[in-house]
Amino acid sequence: MFGMGLSEIFFIVVIAILFLGPDKLPDAMVQIAKFFRSIKRTVNDAKTTLEEELKVSELKEEAFKYKKQLDEATAKLESVTSPDLTTLDELTETLEEVKKSEEKLEAEAEEIKEKIEPKREVVTFPKKSAESQNDTPKSENTIEIDSIPTKKSGKQQKESDV
Repeated sequence: MFGMGLSEIFFIVVIAILFLGPDKLPDAMVQIAKFFRSIKRTVNDAKTTLEEELKVSELKEEAFKYKKQLDEATAKLESVTSPDLTTLDELTETLEEVKKSEEKLEAEAEEIKEKIEPKREVVTFPKKSAESQNDTPKSENTIEIDSIPTKKSGKQQKESDV
């Protein structure tokens, strides 16, 4: 105890008996025991507080590690996404451009459709009857004919020209 041997402790006890006397010695021993108990309790409380502080500091370090990981993940996510975020005005302009392009394409489609669709032509023939022999037609027959414009290949044009 405190680096003292048995002989040194015995020497202190003898001096205490002589100095305090047999009446006050038991009270002094109780007071000394209470003093050492309070010191022991204080040391244990300090140790517990230190351990709690260490745990708190470990928790802080762990929280900082998680924060760092979250920051890295956020940075990766931001690098993956495009840095140019479009605004509502830009989206509206793009939508208007798409609508204009759609209208142009519809107009071109109508023009192409008109070129491709067959045209209706009305052809009238005089009706043959007994009176038609007298060269006076009284009624006419009307027929609608679809004329389909076709492209002739080079061979077909030469044959038709011949």
